[in-house]
Amino acid sequence: MRLKERHAVPLVAVGGFFGATARYGADVLFGSPMSTFAVNVVGCFALGYLLYSYRLDGFSERLRLLAATGFISSFTTYSTFAHEVFVASPVFAVAYVAVSYAVGFSAVAVGAYTAGGYR
Repeated sequence: MRLKERHAVPLVAVGGFFGATARYGADVLFGSPMSTFAVNVVGCFALGYLLYSYRLDGFSERLRLLAATGFISSFTTYSTFAHEVFVASPVFAVAYVAVSYAVGFSAVAVGAYTAGGYR
């Protein structure tokens, strides 16, 4: 394992711990599927903001690993979203997918705009 990789694993693990814990807390507070929708939208915004900030301002690779790869990837949840769609009625499933993708992509764009990504 290269030195860079050896130092990356703990950062991702710590971010993942806090992201998964926050995800669980959101589920306890809001219940599914509302918590799934909420964390995915917040995660899309945060990822758009962080990655555009990273690209534009060049903050540290360590922060990117901790926040984006660790925290946000553990906070958001595609697998729960897929399960909720699978078990839902067809009308709810189609609406849930359409709204989730539309709002998610919009949240990334707003996050990028907030970070100055559209200068």
